[in-house]
Amino acid sequence: MRVADHPEIRDAIRRICAGYPGAYWRDLEAREAYPTEFVQALTRSGFLGALIPEAYGGAGLPLRAASVILEEIHASGCNAGACHAQMYIMGTLLRHGSDEQKNRYLPGIASGALRLQAFGVTEPTSGTDTTKLKTRAVRDADGYVVNGQKVWTSRALHSDLMLLLARTTPLDRVAKKTDGLSVFLIDIRESVGRGMTIRPLKAMINHNTTEVFFDNLRIPADSLIGQEGRGFRYILDGMNAERILVAAEGIGDARWFVKTATEYAKTRVVFDRPIGQNQAIQFPIARAHVQTEAADLMVQKAAAMFDAGEPCGPEANWCKMLASEASWAAAEICLQTHGGFGYAREYDVERKWRETRLLQIAPVSTNMILSYTGEHVLGMPRSY
Repeated sequence: MRVADHPEIRDAIRRICAGYPGAYWRDLEAREAYPTEFVQALTRSGFLGALIPEAYGGAGLPLRAASVILEEIHASGCNAGACHAQMYIMGTLLRHGSDEQKNRYLPGIASGALRLQAFGVTEPTSGTDTTKLKTRAVRDADGYVVNGQKVWTSRALHSDLMLLLARTTPLDRVAKKTDGLSVFLIDIRESVGRGMTIRPLKAMINHNTTEVFFDNLRIPADSLIGQEGRGFRYILDGMNAERILVAAEGIGDARWFVKTATEYAKTRVVFDRPIGQNQAIQFPIARAHVQTEAADLMVQKAAAMFDAGEPCGPEANWCKMLASEASWAAAEICLQTHGGFGYAREYDVERKWRETRLLQIAPVSTNMILSYTGEHVLGMPRSY
């Protein structure tokens, strides 16, 4: 039998999630509502401050522990998409912010008094070509003036702060296209109605995502994180953690699908025998289980390398890809095992099926991971 690490964290997360069954998530989706109660429960438990150092009121846990938290949330049938960004977004502030900024914001983020959930990077015209983003932050005497648009900025309507990537030096005036981008920590509460507009963006799943418009939004100079023009490096610095954590969610999804499919296959009787006795049902579930265990090993390896301070770009990308594929394979067989009932909302299979499909697209698509591997690991010519 598999021996799981961090058993005390896993047990605590399962107890919290037991209070938020499928009916809770189905009701939220019907109303396109935010899981406020669920997020508050995680905040009170201290789990959302897992990666914040104890000096700032957090738990100071390693990335592996944080990945276990997210894995168990998803394995319990819940969804961490409403709050997972708080774990990794704050890394840019922690690693590159000034002492004054860290002291001002991190304790509040750790306690839940401040919500840092919104990450403004993607734009409708540039997509994954981040260096071509058009949002500009122009320096003036009082700070910066921001103009532009962001899309897929999840949770912006449920966040107090936003981490924003904007161009501060025009693309035609930089030596490298990755130069001239800067990161800002913006107070949403002071910005909405003063140059910032947030609109909900309806999607296939209830991800509470938005599009954000900036129209001469004025922000103070001390909103800048680190050095002006080095923002792209700061964002990349946190992406390994993001990919490892999201991969752990995929592992959790896969475990939920395998468990749900297995239980149904053992109890559903058709033609006077449980359908799990049929190899056409049993073998795909077994294969999904094996794929999940293999992907989990890569997640654990990537997290261990990250926690040891070792370069882990390839491993972070690979665990994200493998976990997303394992979860999708498990989702497909779980839905197929349930047959028509897989489409019935009361079984939660179709909801989780839709949710886990996102992992092959975001936070980085499978094709981008393969391109990265071909070029940077195998040394082949750049494919785009």
